[in-house]
Amino acid sequence: MKNYNYFLSILFLSFLLVFAGCKKDENHVLDQNQISTQQQRVGAQIVDGLTSNFQSWLQSHGYGSYNFLRSDISGGSFGGKINSTDPVVNQPVIFIHGNSDKALGTVYSQTGWTASRDYFVSQGYTNAELYGFTWGPANALLSANQYHSYEYLSQIRAFIKAVKEYTGASKVDIICHSMGVTLGRKAIKGGTGNDAAVGSYNLGTSLTSSVDAFVGIAGANQGLVSCYAVNGATPTCGCTNGLYPGYLLYGLGPYGVSSFLTDINSTSHYEGSYVYSIWSSVDEVIGYGCMVYGKYTTRIPGQNGEKVYSSAPYGHFNTKDLTCDVQYQLVKNHIVP
Repeated sequence: MKNYNYFLSILFLSFLLVFAGCKKDENHVLDQNQISTQQQRVGAQIVDGLTSNFQSWLQSHGYGSYNFLRSDISGGSFGGKINSTDPVVNQPVIFIHGNSDKALGTVYSQTGWTASRDYFVSQGYTNAELYGFTWGPANALLSANQYHSYEYLSQIRAFIKAVKEYTGASKVDIICHSMGVTLGRKAIKGGTGNDAAVGSYNLGTSLTSSVDAFVGIAGANQGLVSCYAVNGATPTCGCTNGLYPGYLLYGLGPYGVSSFLTDINSTSHYEGSYVYSIWSSVDEVIGYGCMVYGKYTTRIPGQNGEKVYSSAPYGHFNTKDLTCDVQYQLVKNHIVP
């Protein structure tokens, strides 16, 4: 019976993400013609993949084993100086995608940061100032198996440190989406945790002083109601490193909240100097108006501000793809438009 319930849980979560990616009320799809036009507009300032200059630097500075390039998938990464003399004028921006997404893409629900990157370039940013890589398999059918693992946390944390060191910037900006929000928060917070794959671990000291603006888009900071529905039976919804929101007992609680969520919410405003969220009450993946036991799960504890939408087409994915101007204002000017 336990194995049967586990199978149903995986099937449920996989269906939820795949179905959400096909919903008609989110009709903003980045097709290949649109991307070609955008890349033609920005010209030689932008390239896909990590530049050879950045790749060489990563190898020579001890980051080669992290495989940030992700040449095994299309749109696996972006960022770096095209020429060694390229200046870094704007504060570098690091983009962290969500569960089953990737750095760049053209398929709906897997568009990555294509729209955001192109918008930032149109506002004067260069390839040397915009960075992203793919964590995870970028496969929606495997979405229920992804969790806040030591592997993913270590990769994201190392990428933040590498970009800051490579660019010589005093601080970086970070924009995250969906599960990337909770991963990003822990990567910055650092400290201890436990992962069945490796046992107890310690990520190290906080990276708070390295981050200027942190923007969390459609994150599940208090967990997901859908994870309660499957009783924490999948890795994504797990009670240790998943998004299990706990349960109420005689109206009290929640009790049994995932250890990971308890940790990242035990203190606040460590994500950066400025902390913002972007979310929509009609998010079809998070659901339930984004409420979890009386709290908006999409809000980040201690945040400075938020941009909230309440109607289509702003669902789970379009709060990322259609808010590029908002993202820009938050990291560049610290203004909620």
